Amino acid sequence: MEAHSEKFKIRLGLFVLGGLLLFVAAIFVIGKQNYLFDPVFKVSTTFYNVSGLQVGNNVRFSGINVGTVDKITVINDSTVQVDMMIQQNMQQFIKTDSKVSIGSDGLIGDRILLITQGGAGSPVVTNGQFLVSYEPIETDDILAGIQISVINAQVITRELADIFMKINSGEGALGRLIQDTTMADNINATIENLKSSSKGLDENMNAVKDNILFRGHFRRKARNK
Repeated sequence: MEAHSEKFKIRLGLFVLGGLLLFVAAIFVIGKQNYLFDPVFKVSTTFYNVSGLQVGNNVRFSGINVGTVDKITVINDSTVQVDMMIQQNMQQFIKTDSKVSIGSDGLIGDRILLITQGGAGSPVVTNGQFLVSYEPIETDDILAGIQISVINAQVITRELADIFMKINSGEGALGRLIQDTTMADNINATIENLKSSSKGLDENMNAVKDNILFRGHFRRKARNK
């Protein structure tokens, strides 16, 4: 009986120890993700619409996760303040003219904050620095723009189809020109007459140049060139 009790105590102790180890590991992982064990500094920005951004979402600089969203506060009906906790070792790279925008982690991933690179000669941000933001483009606005483009394309396609149908049926000047062979023959005859007239004009000019009365004039003109 005593041996059974000893085994039970050992198993209970191992279970408690394992639970404590899992708890410590979970605290370490969560703390690592939220930079609880790393020195950090704070920067803030404001948006009109945070577009689904949540506390704990990542903050990226040059494609690298450098911090997390620490706090989201509604200031008034048109302003939402977002506080970020950034790793201390990244402070030297973030400048006062860097800008913040809201993006997505992939096509359907979580919302993230993106910090742009500032000017090379700009001062480095300080703790509590306020950065200018870009307002996010809403998906609904993009879909609305695409829908308008599709509608316009449909209208243009329909109008082009109507024009070609009228041309094929001989309506309008262009349609009559294509369908009416007589008009086409007249145009061809006119072109031939113009060619003949041009050829005759060239022959007359050559005759004038050879004329003794104008020969000296054309020679002086050729020398002046």
